[in-house]
Amino acid sequence: MELSDVAPDRAWDLASPGSACALRDGSVLVELLRSFGSDATIWARKLAERFGSTAGVLAATPAALERVLGAGNPAIRHIFMVRHVMLHVLRAEAAKAPVLGTSEGLIDYLFADMAYLPVERLRVLFLNSKNRLLSDELVSDGSVNEAPFYPREIMRRALEVGATALILAHNHPSGDPQPSDADIRATRRVAEAGRALDIRLHDHVIVARSGWSSLRMLGLI
Repeated sequence: MELSDVAPDRAWDLASPGSACALRDGSVLVELLRSFGSDATIWARKLAERFGSTAGVLAATPAALERVLGAGNPAIRHIFMVRHVMLHVLRAEAAKAPVLGTSEGLIDYLFADMAYLPVERLRVLFLNSKNRLLSDELVSDGSVNEAPFYPREIMRRALEVGATALILAHNHPSGDPQPSDADIRATRRVAEAGRALDIRLHDHVIVARSGWSSLRMLGLI
């Protein structure tokens, strides 16, 4: 669908008149909810006004969606089904080839899953000797500006699944993907713990609404 094909009652500009990005998000949200008939435009507008983008809507928690659409709204289950399918496809694509911290498929998956979360989460991708994905696990839920790292627990789990390498990934709800001093220190502790067990830390990827960063590419590991 071209932007010129979007009817005025189906898309809108959240930022400034003529914004292509806002029009595109409005159109996508309406298409996402099309099966709900005449309510689709109203619900899409409410969601866009609250969460700012399609990505923000798909990352929203059930409680957050209920506050906008009302408890028991069938669109909430539909949104979560779409998110589940999207992440399943992206994860499968990311796992097709050897997993590297900056591979496009992995970045797409991590960005879709974590970039718009309201609190920090730390996940670990455990890899075998050929860098194939053994397990993708959420290991820590944090606050709006911190997710605790536990190197000993990460290494214990790596030994349990037979991993020889791993990739750390977490999000920054602030929108800034650059690593903090605390991120750098924690990453180096994990890398040091891994060296003692011959388990390599390939990378630590940070995702946020504005982009992503790799501590390996930044020369911080």
